[in-house]
Amino acid sequence: MKKIAAVALLSLGALLAACSKQESAPAPAAAPAAATKIVVGLDDNFPPMGFRDDKNQLVGFDIDMAKEAAKRLGLEVEFKPIDWSAKEAELSGKRVDALWNGLTITEERKQNIAFTSPYMENHQIIVVPAGSAIKTKADLAGKVVGAQEGSSAVDAIKKEDAVFKSFKEFKTFGDNVTALMDLTTGRLEAVVVDEVVGRYYVAKKPDAYAVLGDNFGTEEYGVGLRKDDTELHGKLEKALADMKADGAAAKIAEQWFGKNIIK
Repeated sequence: MKKIAAVALLSLGALLAACSKQESAPAPAAAPAAATKIVVGLDDNFPPMGFRDDKNQLVGFDIDMAKEAAKRLGLEVEFKPIDWSAKEAELSGKRVDALWNGLTITEERKQNIAFTSPYMENHQIIVVPAGSAIKTKADLAGKVVGAQEGSSAVDAIKKEDAVFKSFKEFKTFGDNVTALMDLTTGRLEAVVVDEVVGRYYVAKKPDAYAVLGDNFGTEEYGVGLRKDDTELHGKLEKALADMKADGAAAKIAEQWFGKNIIK
């Protein structure tokens, strides 16, 4: 009987131990590590938004804006040059966390990208030589006007059919620098160019150029994020709003464009 009782007690102990193991709560899963870095995708040949300087360092207006925002969020920022034509694939594939390089907000892009509120308005501005008699778009009648071939400036000009047909001649160039050189030498009387590009070059030679009050249309730039990255979207929205409110964004704009063009 003692042997039977001992066996019974051992069996009961084993059963209680098993039940105790089954009833103990499983160890909680480790919380995912908080993000410490944001990877920004960009075209590194788009001055003054993002480009390489003489020392091959990435510089530009959007570079400085992203650095300031990341600092406020307590994040390290990595800039990753990408094929800009594949930017949406780079973002959705999580090879970059944000697209920040003069990215125009469009209804088509909104289908796949979550944009921040616009931080800049870009206009198709009209640059003329300093002291020019041209003061408005109407004054372009009978004048020789230039723009970069294949740019949105060409489309914007042609949308205003009456103004376009009033030109004496319309010339296109491989790049904006060549067009502005022809403006300086007198072969052109006006150049239509993206404001972010035009003001950058005007700021370099303020005595050589003037920018008209009229323009050929407006577009808006925003930072592009993944639609499911709502936490980063909210934080970045706040950082940009704070940068606008305290003047940090305006300061960066004035350094690159000679004027506050923050929206």
